[in-house]
Amino acid sequence: MSSRNPKGRTTIEVGADGVAVITIFNPPVNSLSLDVLNSLKESYEQALRRDDVKAIVIIGSNGKFSGGFDITAFGGIQEGKIPAPKPGFVSMEILSDIVEAARKPSVAAVDGLALGGGLEVAMACHARVSTPNAQLGLPELQLGILPGFGGTQRLPHLVGLAKSLEMMLTSKPVKGEEALSLGLVDEIVQPDQLLATARRWALEILECKRPWVASLYKTDKLEPLSEAREILKFARAQTRKQAPNLTHPLVCIDVVEEGIVSGPRAGLLKEAEAFQVLLHSETCKSLVHIFFAQRGTTKVPGVTDQGLAPRRIKKVAILGGGLMGSGIATALILSSYPVILKEVNEKFLQAGVDRVRANLQSRVKKGKMTEEKFEKTLSLLKGVLDYDSFRDVDMVIEAVIENVSLKQQIFADLEKHCPAHCILASNTSTIDLNLIGEKTKSHGRIIGAHFFSPAHVMPLLEIVRTQKTSPQVIVDLLDVGKKIKKTPVVVGNCTGFAVNRMFFPYTQAGLLLVERGTDVYKIDRAITKFGMPMGPFRLCDLVGFGVAIATGSEFVLNFAERTYKSMLIPLMQEDKRAGETTRKGFYVYDNKRKASPDPEINKYIEKSREMSGVSIDPKLAKLSDKDIVEMIFFPVVNEACRVLAEGIAVKAADLDISAVMGMGFPPYRGGILFWADTLGSKYIYSRLEEWSKLYGEFFKPCAYLADKAAKGAPLSSTLDPAKSRL
Repeated sequence: MSSRNPKGRTTIEVGADGVAVITIFNPPVNSLSLDVLNSLKESYEQALRRDDVKAIVIIGSNGKFSGGFDITAFGGIQEGKIPAPKPGFVSMEILSDIVEAARKPSVAAVDGLALGGGLEVAMACHARVSTPNAQLGLPELQLGILPGFGGTQRLPHLVGLAKSLEMMLTSKPVKGEEALSLGLVDEIVQPDQLLATARRWALEILECKRPWVASLYKTDKLEPLSEAREILKFARAQTRKQAPNLTHPLVCIDVVEEGIVSGPRAGLLKEAEAFQVLLHSETCKSLVHIFFAQRGTTKVPGVTDQGLAPRRIKKVAILGGGLMGSGIATALILSSYPVILKEVNEKFLQAGVDRVRANLQSRVKKGKMTEEKFEKTLSLLKGVLDYDSFRDVDMVIEAVIENVSLKQQIFADLEKHCPAHCILASNTSTIDLNLIGEKTKSHGRIIGAHFFSPAHVMPLLEIVRTQKTSPQVIVDLLDVGKKIKKTPVVVGNCTGFAVNRMFFPYTQAGLLLVERGTDVYKIDRAITKFGMPMGPFRLCDLVGFGVAIATGSEFVLNFAERTYKSMLIPLMQEDKRAGETTRKGFYVYDNKRKASPDPEINKYIEKSREMSGVSIDPKLAKLSDKDIVEMIFFPVVNEACRVLAEGIAVKAADLDISAVMGMGFPPYRGGILFWADTLGSKYIYSRLEEWSKLYGEFFKPCAYLADKAAKGAPLSSTLDPAKSRL
C-alpha cells in the first residue's frame, strides 16, 4: 500500500470454481485512488501466483464498477504534494503487462458506473459482462486531460475509430445495451446474474470455449487506414470549429492516430507522455476547479452543517405562465413534481400551458422523450385562475413581471391562502426580497428562487436568502434544486444578487467603449473569441432592450457612483429597435434569426455620444482583442470582489460557478475569479486604476481589490464566514 491510511483498496476472494474475484472498494463511486491502483496490482499479482486460481473477475462494490481516477488527487499532484505515478505505470505496467498479458483470463463485471479509468480497467480485461443500465464512457476531456490508462488505444480497437472518437470528444457515456451492440461489452445480464455470468465467462475463455483476445490487439472493428485518416481529419476540423481555444482534444486525436499508424504500444507511450503534460496545464487546473466548485455549492456554513433533513415537497404552485413561469413549470414536471400554474385570465393561462406543452414537444422531436412519457409528464400540470387549490401546496414560486407593488400584493395573498409550512419563493432577478415580503409576517419562509432563461434548460439556480430566511427553507430548496438537475448556489439578498450584480458592468463597459470609438462588432467578436457564447451587444439583442433598460435602471438607482449611463439603448428603442424580437437591435435579423451587422447603428452611437458629452479616443478606436477583453471583464471582476467582500457569496468558487452556469463564462478558464487570479490582483488593480483616471469612476477598483493587490494576494482568498453578511 502507498500510505498508512489507504484511500480505498481491493479485496480478493477465491471460489471453489477457481475464479478469483477482485473487488474494488472505495465508496461512494469506487474511484481509482493511487492506493486502489497499487492494491489492484498486488491483488492481481497474488491471483497470478496462486495455484488455486484459474481465472479472474474484477467487480466494484455496492453496484458500481468504478467512477474513474480519483480527481481529488489531481490538485495534490499538480501542486507537488502527492508524488505522481511514473508515466505509463497504470496503462502499461498494470493494465497492459499484468492484466491484459496475464496467462489467466480476466473478465470485468460491470454495473453502475464504468467511467474514465474504470472503463479503462474493464477494457484491459479479456471480456466484459454488463448490466443493461450500466454507464460506460471516457469523460476525461471534460477535465482538460485525455484518457491516460490506455483508453485512447483500447476503445478504437473495441468499437472502431469513428465511435471511439465520438465517445471521447463528446464525453458522453453509453448504456449497457448500446455498449453490447458496439462491441464494448460481450453480454448483458441482470444485476443478480452479473457475478455468476462473469465467473462462467472467465472459465469458458480458459477452456477455449470463447475467444481469448487482448483488446489492444483486436482489429476487426478498426477502419482501413485510408478511411481512418479521413475520420481523423474530420474530427480535427470539427474540434477546431467547436473548441477553438482548446488544445487537449486535438492532443487526444493525435494520440489516437499514433496508435493507429505506429501500433498500440507506441500509442500507449505517447498517451502516457501527453497525460503528464495535460495534467499540469492551465486548462486542466481550471476544469478541475470547476468540477469541485460545482459539487461544493451545496455546502453552506451555518445551514447545511446543522443536521437538517430536507422536507418532502409534494406539490408546487407557480404564479405566472410567461416565459419564466412556464420554463420553471417544465423543469419541475420533468422531475415528476405535480405543478399548479396560476394566471389572471383564461387567455394567459392557456398561453402558459401551451408554452409548457411546446417545451415538452421539443424534447419529443429531439428523441429525448417518448409520446407516452410526454402525456404522463404533461398530466402533472394543472392550470388555475384562483387560489382555491393552494391549500395543500408545499412551495409557491412567483414568476410575474418585475413590479414591486404587484409582487407585494401577491405575497400578502399567498400568506392567506397557503399552509403555514409552505415555502414562498420569488423568481425576481433584481428586486430586494425584503421589499417583496414587506406586507407579510412570513419572513422566515420567504426566499428567492432565481432561474435563468430558458428555465428548463439553463443549469443554474440562485437561491437568495434574507437575514430572516429559515435554514430549513434553504435546505429544502437546495434539495429541490438538485432533484430538478440544477446547480443551486446560495447567495445573499441585494440588487441583482450574484450573477446579475457581477455582470451588470459587462454591457456598461461595452457601451463606454463604443461611445469612445470602439466598434460594436469588434467588441462582440473579441468576447466570443475569448470563449463567451456571445458578446454584450448580441446578448442585449437576445434579452431585449426592455429588459436591459429595466435591469439597468435598478443598478443606476442602487450603484449610481459606479454605473456608466448611456442613452444608446433608449435611443434605439425609441426608434422601434428593441432587439431580436423586433428583428432590429445592434444587429439586424433575417427570418431564421441569423444576425448581421447594421451600419445604421452608427447614427444612434453619434447621437448618444453627443448626449454623453464624450468624444472619440483614438486609443480606444484601435484596441487589441486582449485590451477589449480586459476592459469588458475587469469591471466584472471588480464587482465580483465587492460581492465577495460584502458576504453576498459564501465563497469565491460559488461566484466562479455562477459566472460559468449563469452567464456562459468559459469553464476552461475556471470561472471569473479563478481566471482573474491567473492574471494577478496587482495587474488587474493597476489596469483599473489607470482607466479610472482616464474614463471615470466606472473603472475605480474597490477596496477589497486594492487590499489584495497591495498584499499580492489572490482575489479568491477565503473570507472568514463569521464576517459574512449572509
